[in-house]
Amino acid sequence: MNVTFAPADVKSDVKSVEMHHTSVPEAIPGDNVGFNIKGLSVKDIKRGYVCGDTKNDPPKEVESFVAQVIIMNHPGQIENGYTPVLDCHTSHIACKFAEIQSKIDRRTGKSMEEEPKFIKTGDSALILLKPSKPMCVETFTEYPPLGRFAVRDMKQTVAVGVIKATNKKDPSKTKK
Repeated sequence: MNVTFAPADVKSDVKSVEMHHTSVPEAIPGDNVGFNIKGLSVKDIKRGYVCGDTKNDPPKEVESFVAQVIIMNHPGQIENGYTPVLDCHTSHIACKFAEIQSKIDRRTGKSMEEEPKFIKTGDSALILLKPSKPMCVETFTEYPPLGRFAVRDMKQTVAVGVIKATNKKDPSKTKK
């Protein structure tokens, strides 16, 4: 089977997949597995990389994503430009709160205020986030393990969130 690793966009063939030293025929999203890959060393793959089938919905790096974030424990107010560390699957990457799109009701999901200036503890909001480094995430509805995250700042979890939409980076546009 041919696989792709995102966000590096490295492609290779899988020789075997194993879970707890037992060979398995396939792995599904969220499985923690070990596998043998042709032509790649351990140094080519880093923490936070996502592996997927090259032919069927390959993983891709995201430019930005919209997430529903619930602020649990933050001493002050959170405004546009806030850049905490997001713990999503195995990656820990700083992501900028580029735009707080709307404050929403936690239970119903209905918008209470469009483009608020700030959010505080107890609020839930739809926020456009931009990762500071290459990152691969998916929507919570498609792939739950890759669609939820914790927001960490000041050595504590200040918020949690689920990803509603992703804006994938176009691999044909190369970096300068």
